[in-house]
Amino acid sequence: MRKGSFDKKKAGERGSRIERQRKQKIEQMLSELPTQCDIGTKINSQGNNDSWRGYKIHFDTADGQIIIAALLTSASVHDSQAAIPLMTLSSQRVDYLYELSDSAYDAQQIDAQSRQLGHIPITALHGRRASKKATALFPVGTMPQLTPAQEERFKGRTMSERMNARLKDEFGGNTLRVRGAKKVMAHLMFGVLALTVDQWLRLSATG
Repeated sequence: MRKGSFDKKKAGERGSRIERQRKQKIEQMLSELPTQCDIGTKINSQGNNDSWRGYKIHFDTADGQIIIAALLTSASVHDSQAAIPLMTLSSQRVDYLYELSDSAYDAQQIDAQSRQLGHIPITALHGRRASKKATALFPVGTMPQLTPAQEERFKGRTMSERMNARLKDEFGGNTLRVRGAKKVMAHLMFGVLALTVDQWLRLSATG
């Protein structure tokens, strides 16, 4: 086999990255996530594609909008690829019950890993899985068959987006002046540290 060719059989035996992550230690999960600078694209609130060159930081956020785990990947890495590493890191640091996710994380392997860790996954339906019946009964981006407690808990799934916006707009996430994944992560974590202190002060003020 020539160098650089793609062996479908061997790739199939290895499985997708999410499938492999379920059998890996956290160190191996993180080592397989790409961290080189590249191009990322996402759909904005107006339905248009936004592209950028660089990296992507992924969060796990607890009640009170406190970030408990974060990791850095290439900008092109899909959010779902960071789900299992994040929940593994978070489980090592705190005890929690629910795993709240938007439709980007709607994958059977992610839900199964969440349950294996003793959590209850609550994930918004992705369009590819939402049947006509489901979308007729439930608004886009919601999850059917939730208990009243789960419905209330599901409302908090946007915390990570709010923290991501604050990190970019208020704590230096949009003004990177360093190169390389390690330096970028160090820069961002200084912002995460400041953001966490700010959230603690807000909570103490309202408590």
